Amino acid sequence: MRLSINARTIIGAGLVLTVFLVLTGLALDRAFEDSALTSIRERLRGQLYLLIGETEVSEQGKISLPEKSSLVRLNQPDSGLYAWVYRGQQAVWQSRSVISSKAHIHDDLPPGKEKFELLNAPKGFAMSYGVMWQTGETSIPITFTLSEDTSVFIAQISGYRQTLWSWLGGMAVLLLIAQLFVLRWGLRPLRTVANELAQIEQGHQEQLNSQYPAELEGLTGNLNALLRHERAQQQRYRHALADLAHSLKTPLAVLQGAMDDPTTVREQASRIQQSIDYQLQRAATAGRSGLNSPLLLRPLIETLTRALQKVYADKQVQFKLDIPDDLTLRADEGDLTELFGNVLDNACKWCQQQIECRATIVANKVNITIADDGPGIPGDKIDAILVRGVRADEAVAGQGIGLAVVKEITDAYEGELTLSNQTNGGLLIQLSLPKNAQ
Repeated sequence: MRLSINARTIIGAGLVLTVFLVLTGLALDRAFEDSALTSIRERLRGQLYLLIGETEVSEQGKISLPEKSSLVRLNQPDSGLYAWVYRGQQAVWQSRSVISSKAHIHDDLPPGKEKFELLNAPKGFAMSYGVMWQTGETSIPITFTLSEDTSVFIAQISGYRQTLWSWLGGMAVLLLIAQLFVLRWGLRPLRTVANELAQIEQGHQEQLNSQYPAELEGLTGNLNALLRHERAQQQRYRHALADLAHSLKTPLAVLQGAMDDPTTVREQASRIQQSIDYQLQRAATAGRSGLNSPLLLRPLIETLTRALQKVYADKQVQFKLDIPDDLTLRADEGDLTELFGNVLDNACKWCQQQIECRATIVANKVNITIADDGPGIPGDKIDAILVRGVRADEAVAGQGIGLAVVKEITDAYEGELTLSNQTNGGLLIQLSLPKNAQ
């Protein structure tokens, strides 16, 4: 069963709140019960001292207490408060509140000893205190005992528990309602994302336009980058198909009129193949995307230079690389291989022997320069060679689409491509690419 974020949070918050309130309630209940027991103990101790104060012992050792005690409840039968006075093992006095059916509570305690306990039969609390009464030269051991039934204590605890759990239950309901409102407010950006994505699916908007919290900026930024990337890819496909159809019209027309001329057929077939290769390369360019992984630039270029040194072994081309080992570009590996492969291949075709490649980072831009020691390009052809099918020198093998492909890939990554002749000869190609996709 798949639960929504809202349901997960509500269930989790409800469980945590329930456990917290139950534990809090149990702790408060235990604390109140301990406090109530302490209060009963202190009250019985005070009443016991008052009873001791009312006691008189004659010189003959007779123990007597007033007919009516100042503790009013001791004068009322079965009032819930009971008292006994023992001399040794013998009960010498009991309060009027003790009825005949009331069992005696007897504790023969040594002098100065106090005892507080919960009785099971009869049900109640008992406080006893032992004294040694000195009369002349006679010492009389006396134990005073007070007992109070638990009815008041139970009623007090019961009332407190009812109030406690009622308040805690009410607080739980209020906290859950507040949690619902807080959760709804907190998840509003996610609902906005879902609504905007629905609008994009229906074609009413092109990207996520709302302002989102910092936690969602990465998600929404990558979604917008993906949407831009997909639109650009679709646009490249449409343009490539339209350009391919247009570029095939002329060679197909020539073929229809020159079926008996093998030379013309081969030329036009080569032209058709050239157009297909170029347009497929344009359509396959991945382009700039925040979903691309960072690629180390130096290892990629080193791989290309090793392969080109084998291809142009007769020239013994020497590559001089000045590229930081940790420099990365967030781009598709296939695009970068195609881009630098074409640039370096072009440099190998035209160089005498030396090619220099440098890379630097300036303001989140990776600037790459590739310079060769060849003859360079006439100034009036620099812009033209970036057009598909145009070559600077027809004597050099090639289809004339290499630098055009480089231009297409550079534009797809929102970069810049510049060609110029060096003062000491040779062509200088400057590439500027964003280090990180937006």
